[in-house]
Amino acid sequence: MPFEYNSKEEFKVKLTEWIGDVFYDILPEHGYEVREEQVYTAYQFADAVCNKKVHLAEAGLGTGKTFAYLLSAIAYARFSGKPVVIACATTALQEQLAGCEGDILTLSRLLGFEIDARMAKDPRQYICDVKVEDTGESDLISTEMKQWINKTKRGERSEIPTISDRVWKRIGWDESMVCELCSSRGFCKLVKAREHYRPTKDLIIAGHEIFFQDLWTREERIADGKLPILPSYSAVIFDEGHKIMLPAAMQAGEQISKEEIDTIILSLEDIQGARDSFASIIVAVEDASNEFFTCLSSRVIPDERSERLSLRINDTLLRTASTFHKTLGELLFEMQVEQELYNESLPMSLIQAYEGQIERAIRALNRFVRNKSTDIIPWVDKRDDSFWVVPKNISEMLDQHLFRKGLPVIFTSATLSNEGDFNYFIRTLGVKNASKSTVGSPFDLEKQAVVYLTQSTNSREDRFTKLVSLLSQNGGRALVLTNSMEEVRKIRKSLEKYPLPFEVLWEDKGERGYLVRKFREEETSVLIGTNFWEGIDVPGEALTMLIVWQLPFPSLDPIIEVQRIEAKKQGLDPAITIDYPEMGLKLKQGCGRLIRTEEDHGAIVILDSVIGEPWEKVVKGALPIGVSINFL
Repeated sequence: MPFEYNSKEEFKVKLTEWIGDVFYDILPEHGYEVREEQVYTAYQFADAVCNKKVHLAEAGLGTGKTFAYLLSAIAYARFSGKPVVIACATTALQEQLAGCEGDILTLSRLLGFEIDARMAKDPRQYICDVKVEDTGESDLISTEMKQWINKTKRGERSEIPTISDRVWKRIGWDESMVCELCSSRGFCKLVKAREHYRPTKDLIIAGHEIFFQDLWTREERIADGKLPILPSYSAVIFDEGHKIMLPAAMQAGEQISKEEIDTIILSLEDIQGARDSFASIIVAVEDASNEFFTCLSSRVIPDERSERLSLRINDTLLRTASTFHKTLGELLFEMQVEQELYNESLPMSLIQAYEGQIERAIRALNRFVRNKSTDIIPWVDKRDDSFWVVPKNISEMLDQHLFRKGLPVIFTSATLSNEGDFNYFIRTLGVKNASKSTVGSPFDLEKQAVVYLTQSTNSREDRFTKLVSLLSQNGGRALVLTNSMEEVRKIRKSLEKYPLPFEVLWEDKGERGYLVRKFREEETSVLIGTNFWEGIDVPGEALTMLIVWQLPFPSLDPIIEVQRIEAKKQGLDPAITIDYPEMGLKLKQGCGRLIRTEEDHGAIVILDSVIGEPWEKVVKGALPIGVSINFL
């Protein structure tokens, strides 16, 4: 322990004293400035873990919330004898925390003691030994990769970052692998990775996806005599906590990919000497699959702004789903009856993988047709046309599997509230009796930033004229945020008439990470897109103007649509209780792109209508605290 104590009550007192010593004495000796917002937030974390609270900690940009929660997490892990899980929204954030140049190692050096922190990454980040063996001498596997495969201990993709998605798909672990029946069970790379993080004493740095995969399967795995994915832990801290609902839903759901089904059908058709009944059911599955996915595509509700497309469910779609469900069940039965017949045509590992895929598809279709889909949220993923079915009651599941366990659970982010009002986030989580804290950014935003709003309703022509003028006056150096890729294309078409003296980068014209790097490096460039509201960091002169082309009102996303329906049932106005708060939180994230350091400066310009609109108060509440508001 970094301090001595004799009782549980004394631990609380000593933890608070130690946090004060670190921030007021130890860190300043190493050149760190004292930030009262950081110290206050650290005390809130300490109170939450010591009193086993569910706590919502909103901390503005530059607060230093990472060090603030790490101190309490380390001390509480050693006090409880179990590690604390820090669940991160991205792999990049995991590396930022626990990588070789990460915050945890930095803190370890500053405090002068070892911190045992290990990453628990998504299983898809590791190779599958069986798939590697099946791929064999394929030309896809380069000499460099073969050498790496032969020497790697855990087979983690980050060890060889130049590998393409196409190649990784051939050798990486995926959900189709039936690990329980695998010949390498207990000795594969994924097991080695889990063996590495299981003994962690202080901190497990997990992704949101793997945390929820563990949470939803934990009790079932223990009941079946299996180890859960994560070891037993004493507390959970969700970094970027506002992002948890989608991974929570997806890990609780099931997916069907027509591409996977077609691949299974093609492979099974090639089996030599198959029984007539087997060949017949393969044809029936192909027909049922085609009918279901054709009907599915006709029931999709188009939406330019969402990757998840809602469905108009009718009796025909439910009927085709039921037929597909029945034929898949018959196919699975036929495969399992005389499995030995196929061994000469297909590797056992592939047969088992197909069985796993079919079982997941059966579960998804069963959920979909049961109770006419009233207890699930279905959607079609626009990126690959896969069909998803997830439970509607995620908040109830969180309550049952997490909040009732009596563990400290902390959600932290720069955007959890609208002007200190956490009600929307609390409603979304379904949490009861959560404690809350909020601090703004320690930056001098009053001097570093200014906001411009339009005073009247703008026509598209007016907005475009102002956009061209603003970009020209600022010499580029701007990020333009839209609500859809369609708007990006419309702006591009209009801008073609104007020979601007700087490069304009368009989101649909390149890989997102590449575009952000280019925007950062080419100081006078302009970046225009719809997926840059959060998660990008462009400090310095490359970004001195943030232009909100459209306010980010939520789309027809099926998860949001369910919240709207529930609000109506409760007699609430969906616009006021769902749409405005959701827009406000996303706008808050977008505004946070402008000022990233104490030296940054610039303007936030909102070209959409604000003054006199029903959402005026929400928009103003989402703006950085202290900035002056002017009018165009």
